[in-house]
This record gives sequence, C-alpha cells and structure tokens, in this order.
Amino acid sequence: MYGVRQKKGNAVQKDAYTLILEAIDTGVYKPGDRLVESELADRFGVSRTPIREALQRLETQSLLTRDGRSLIVASLDHNQLSELYVVRAELEGLAARLAARHATKEEVRVLRDMVEEDKALLGDPAALSRANRRFHKQIHLASHNRYLVQQLDLVHRSMALMATTSLAAEGRGEDALVEHDAIVCAIEDHDETAAYKALKDHISKAFVTRLKLDASA
Repeated sequence: MYGVRQKKGNAVQKDAYTLILEAIDTGVYKPGDRLVESELADRFGVSRTPIREALQRLETQSLLTRDGRSLIVASLDHNQLSELYVVRAELEGLAARLAARHATKEEVRVLRDMVEEDKALLGDPAALSRANRRFHKQIHLASHNRYLVQQLDLVHRSMALMATTSLAAEGRGEDALVEHDAIVCAIEDHDETAAYKALKDHISKAFVTRLKLDASA
C-alpha cells in the first residue's frame, strides 16, 4: 500500500491529478489495477470531485482505460512500447544535444554528482529507477528548452505504465551508470554530437534489456 493515508496538508500542496500520477509512477497502482473514486478520495484525503476530474484527465491522456464501467491503469503492448522508445530516444537525444550547448557549469556539476551518488544505489532497482528519472529530468532542464521539456514530461508519464524497470535486470544498473557518465562527459565537453549519440545509445540499450525481460516473463 501507499502507507498511511495522505494528509490533507499534502493534498493542498499537490492536486489530485499529481497524486494519482505519482502513485502510478511509483508502482502503487500497476497496469490492470482498478481505480475507484471513493477509495482514491479516502487515500489522498481529498473530495471526490477533483478525483473524478483527475481520472477523466488521465483517461484522456491514455494512462487509464475502460474495463466495462471501471477505469483501470492502462498497459502498453509491444507496438506501443516500441513506438514510445523511438520517440523517447529522439527527444532525449535532442535534450542531450541542447544540454551540451546550453548547460551551465553548475548544471553539469549536478549531473556529475548524481552519477557518483547513484553508485550507492546499486542493488536497489526501485531506488535506482527513481534516481534515473531525476538524472534524465536534469538533462531535460539543462537543455533550456521549455517546449522540449513539456514533450519529454508527456513521454515519461507514459513510461509509468511499465510494470517493471529495466534496471532490475542483472548488471543493467552498473551499465546504466557507465552510460550516464559518458553522457555527462559529452555534455561537459560541449560535444553536441557525442551527447546526442550517447543518450540515444543509452535508451536503445535500455529498450533491448526491457525486451529481454518481457521475453523471459
């Protein structure tokens, strides 16, 4: 479970949409799970009206789907997964290219520190997955392109529909951090082409790992 019910003070700080989205993103609700207005309102300590509006918004974004009269967390089929990774690789690669052009030395320092600090998370796929999202988000911000950041936010919302992380595969965590280091080095060197390629290769390897995980499931 999500633990204790969310306090109303937290609900004031985060709207119902964000609370539900974060619950899906962190695996509290997984693909196929049914979402019920009354249960969500009780869990998050908010009224049913904002919950209903949030569910409608999530359905419009294809993060939820209908199963009869019920709303369930959507899942991605093989073709949807492939399409998502193609778009993600191109957009992430562009973000790295622009980060190599625009990132400040302070932003590069943050990325470098993330790579070093994340080494302590090896062996904990869930924590490493959260750290991985933070790392990629930092690259998005370092691109200094608000429209690209918005599109990548949409892509990463859909990534939440994956029930497992590719970082759970044996050895993938170590490899991912090596790849992160190469990305940061290219950004630090202001090598736009190398940054673009390093990020795209990173996403490609993650996709291969996920396909292998799905094939063995």
